[in-house]
Amino acid sequence: MLPYKVGVAVRGTLHSHMNVLLRSQVPVMTFQFRNLCPMSEYEKRVSSGQLMVDTKQKETMQQLDKLYKRIKGYQPSTRESSGGGFFSKLFGGKSDDDDPNDDLNAGSHAPKGLYIYGSVGVGKTTLMDLFYDCCEINRKRRVHFTAFMTDVHAQIHEAKERQGPVDRAFNSEKPEPFDPTKPVADSIARESWLICFDEFQVTDIADAMILKRLFTHLFRMGTVVVATSNRHPEDLYKNGLQRVNFLPFIGLLQNRCQLAKLDSIDYRRIAQSGDTNYFVIGQTDAEANMDRMFKILCAEENDIIRPRTITHTGRDLTFRRTCGQILDSSFNELCDRPLAGSDYLQIAQFFHTVLIRDVPQLNLNIKSQMRRFITLIDTLYDSRVRVVISAHEPLDNLFEVGDGSPISDTDRILMDDLKINQGSHDSKSSVFTGEEELFAFERTISRLYEMQTSEYWEQWAKHR
Repeated sequence: MLPYKVGVAVRGTLHSHMNVLLRSQVPVMTFQFRNLCPMSEYEKRVSSGQLMVDTKQKETMQQLDKLYKRIKGYQPSTRESSGGGFFSKLFGGKSDDDDPNDDLNAGSHAPKGLYIYGSVGVGKTTLMDLFYDCCEINRKRRVHFTAFMTDVHAQIHEAKERQGPVDRAFNSEKPEPFDPTKPVADSIARESWLICFDEFQVTDIADAMILKRLFTHLFRMGTVVVATSNRHPEDLYKNGLQRVNFLPFIGLLQNRCQLAKLDSIDYRRIAQSGDTNYFVIGQTDAEANMDRMFKILCAEENDIIRPRTITHTGRDLTFRRTCGQILDSSFNELCDRPLAGSDYLQIAQFFHTVLIRDVPQLNLNIKSQMRRFITLIDTLYDSRVRVVISAHEPLDNLFEVGDGSPISDTDRILMDDLKINQGSHDSKSSVFTGEEELFAFERTISRLYEMQTSEYWEQWAKHR
């Protein structure tokens, strides 16, 4: 139980507010590009100027096109590994299904998926979405990995609550352990056998400890996975707590997904227009510009400027200044409070534009606030919510990279709870060093560049 409890502690309040999460991201049953294979659609977009000519992207698209052909006409089926069965269970033995941690060949009867990795802004998500739209499959799902895992933890909690008296083997006085990931995987697989994950990353020990079991069940049921990530599979959960327990998942993932490395230029930075919705305090009258933007945006709303309270999972989120679907907020209001991913999801659902005032230069001395800011921007970006920001540093300098940052009081408490000594191997875990935040911030900066463009601002209406 310790790994899960640690994960809950690290995740903060996120797991306690699960029931309103992304189950709305159900399989999509419309096919945007009927009768077009991904490669044909890609070439069509390049010819029309929607996409730039890029040999690296074309190579990755060719791999997606091959996957498209592999799964055409595929129907998933459940297949157990050899080595166990009914009589083995009856007389106290174990099948591979009882101990999925030993089964790296799970899903070998199904087509292999694709794991696309590379630096930020190179078009990984664009290519995956193009592939997804071309797949004429009813049971398919496209979801951000963090949102997916948040929903998984909510379903695990529900599965544990539904579990009745513990079953016992006929020849044993010890109760058989209940694996809550199995009913969760069953539910996921019933909805979708093709799952496309955007931003596949593992930073939470609670996620790390269940991924092997969850995905073993999914692969056994014939699930095909496509994923985008900034990390090679072998770098997932790098320097994480108890990473040795996570390593078998990496082997399973690489067995079930071919790898595609996509290295190109950061198109988000290239796309930035001359206009900006990012104001640097000290270089311009940022406060006046923020007030002007708020006034212009409010003119389009049928409402007055007023406080607003959102009731969410039994608690209230209050914001001092809103107008219709416009939120005029600050870094302190959004990131100094103990808000979690599910809270930011509520903001993305209620507001189409968010003003964030007075963003400081971020560093590991304010690691909790920095994590929240990264989660906030990721959530707003995925929902195509527009942002206007005033900050104390230009975008490229918004995050200060430095070594030797002192351990925060929160981290000291966590280390004491886990009986981890300062200077030990576990004390160098990414939970304490902020390595994952350093890595994720590159993505955040890239996304903030894109969120300033006129093309992004025009997307929100279509997205909603």
